[in-house]
Amino acid sequence: MSEERHSTGENLEQAIDEATAAVSVQTGQLQELEEGPTGAPIGLDSLMNVPVKLTVQVGRTRLTLAQLVAMGPGSLIPLDREAHEPADILVNGKVVARGEIVTIDDRYGVRIASVVADPQP
Repeated sequence: MSEERHSTGENLEQAIDEATAAVSVQTGQLQELEEGPTGAPIGLDSLMNVPVKLTVQVGRTRLTLAQLVAMGPGSLIPLDREAHEPADILVNGKVVARGEIVTIDDRYGVRIASVVADPQP
């Protein structure tokens, strides 16, 4: 068994030696960059059409797999927030505001209550 390991180790070393022998390294001279404007600066207006993912998070909870599997139609899932607490509004996964869940016609909506000064993930 130890002879097999030794033989395998030698074969591996030989394969590595063969692979690295074929590698050639060349040095090159990089051209220095010149300072100066390269075009018009990007303004905020040019970023306004960048899509972002907005998520409204009502609450969270932790369950065991057994609790999850036992659920079915009519099961209730308690969340970590009180009914009167605002929901988190996230942009690309960062909390940027908090708001109140409302209904708009037959759909849910969010009324922004406050904006977070320093967005956190």
